[in-house]
Parts: sequence; C-alpha cells; structure tokens
Amino acid sequence: MKGIIFTEFLEMVEEQFGFLVADKIVSSADLPSGGVYTAVGTYPHSEIVSLVVELSKESSIQVPELLQTFGHHVFKKFVVGYGHFFEDVEDPFDFLYSLEGYIHVEVRKLYPDAELPSFDSVRHGHDHLTMEYRSERGMADFALGLIEGCIQHYEQNITVEREDVNPRGSHTIFTLRRSA
Repeated sequence: MKGIIFTEFLEMVEEQFGFLVADKIVSSADLPSGGVYTAVGTYPHSEIVSLVVELSKESSIQVPELLQTFGHHVFKKFVVGYGHFFEDVEDPFDFLYSLEGYIHVEVRKLYPDAELPSFDSVRHGHDHLTMEYRSERGMADFALGLIEGCIQHYEQNITVEREDVNPRGSHTIFTLRRSA
C-alpha cells in the first residue's frame, strides 16, 4: 500500500485526536516499519489495519466508522493535491464513473507498483450509478468514505446504498441515486 495512505491517516489522527494519540497508536501497533512512512514508499496493508484497530481502541469509535471518516479526509486531500483530476468535471457521477478508466490509469503512471482496487461502474441514466468495488484488502468502508466525500465536494443530494457481496468487504456494490 502506498505511503500516502499512511501519511494521510496519521495526519488525520493528529488533526482529529491530537499528536499524543497518533504517537500512542503508532507505538502500540508494533509496526514492522516502526511507523515511519514516506508518501512514495510502499508498506504492508497489515500496518494500516493495525493503526486503525489501535485508533478504534483508543477512541472507542468502530473501525468501519473510522475508515469512512478517513475516506472523507483523503478525498479532500486529493482535491487539493490532484486538482487536475477535477478540472472540467462538474458532476460526481462523471468523476466516479471515470475512476477505473482515467483516474487509476493516471495513478499507475505516477506509482507503477500501486495496488489499486477495481471499480466496475455502470451509468443508468443521469441520476443512477452502480459501482462494483473489488479489493483483496477489504477496505469497502474506506471506499464508501471516498464516495461520500466526492458527493459532498460536488454538493449533490445523492443517496448511497451498499450491498456487501462478501462479509470481508472485498466485494461490495454501491448504488448511487440522485434525489430531486
């Protein structure tokens, strides 16, 4: 998993819970990396899981909610750091539909070793989008946070329904519908 995920997670923890909590979860997680991350480095997925679990213990917030909140945080950071992806895109459905065919292609150019989830998206007219998420990492809660962050960014009234195809969160179908 790319280091940017780790650096953004620790930044979110510091912002929302304070430096001492960030330091405590890094210390208690017993991480092979020692909790030292660079944005361009690559680290085992198990480390982000350990950090989120430790934050859950420390904060008494459930892991799914923390991952969703983290998805919101990361989306905001993507808007700032990768603004060119958002130029000339005025609708969240257009942006989300372009994830696999454009955004992930561009990310792989920057980070050839990135292991990205897959999103098979289908447009059902202007007001309905289905996104089928697949990833062995089982980060569907994080994906939901990213999707919700996108909807908030575009200030749209869109509902998201979630169907977990398997209980590990590695295959999930998100159905988005625009409200009138």
